[in-house]
Amino acid sequence: MLQTFYRLLIELTNGRWTSSILKRFARARVSRFVVPSFAKIYHLNQEEMEKSLSEFPTLHDLFIRTLKKDAREIDKNYDSVVSPVDAVIEDIGLIRETSEIIVKEKTYSIEEMLGNRELLTKYLNGTYMILYLSPSHYHRIHSPVDGIVTKQWTLGKKSYPVNKWGLKYGVRTLSKNYRVMTEVQTEYGHVAIVKVGAMFVNSIETTHKGTELEKGREMAYFSFGSTVVLLFEKDIFQIDATINTPKEIKVGEKIGILKK
Repeated sequence: MLQTFYRLLIELTNGRWTSSILKRFARARVSRFVVPSFAKIYHLNQEEMEKSLSEFPTLHDLFIRTLKKDAREIDKNYDSVVSPVDAVIEDIGLIRETSEIIVKEKTYSIEEMLGNRELLTKYLNGTYMILYLSPSHYHRIHSPVDGIVTKQWTLGKKSYPVNKWGLKYGVRTLSKNYRVMTEVQTEYGHVAIVKVGAMFVNSIETTHKGTELEKGREMAYFSFGSTVVLLFEKDIFQIDATINTPKEIKVGEKIGILKK
């Protein structure tokens, strides 16, 4: 019964009323009573949490939990790119000259996703990577690279599910959902970090201050499971040989290298 309830909580599309009800419940004090069962059903690793389950006043607080200081090891190699999230790498591929990417047999426009034609050209013929966070994952987002933020902007309103079914059967979810985009200048070229909301309007909170990003340092968090899309300029990124799809990955693990 509870598992069915949680699935409904996750899979409901973001209609005006359902979104409002679900958001209010997750943030209400009464939701603390389902924290233990949610943790059990989704097999949350309580050993790595900074707080015990009894210390979370709401379900929302559990979603945005922090981890113990050394719970994630960050790859420190100078040229490495690390996973910004605990997630499943769902897809990796080439950004076509037409700005299109193919995900789960569906075509998405990087131009539509970015909403900025001027920025688009540098990513044509580059690489994209899609990382999906389920409700069981740690929801904090960390920087995959060292660099300087050159632009950060927000697009979209509603947010629909972005799990494998949402990607396959949804309507342009990656390029239509509420999303916060951060473009970073590295020594090798530009990397765009696109944080795509899954449910609840404005479900992405930025936490980093200033313009400098440090690899492995927290930069934002999701209020619910969602997706991060990484975009790399042409010829600057080489994927790690161990990466295939789908693949479970954790914050700080190496996903490739930057090259000149």
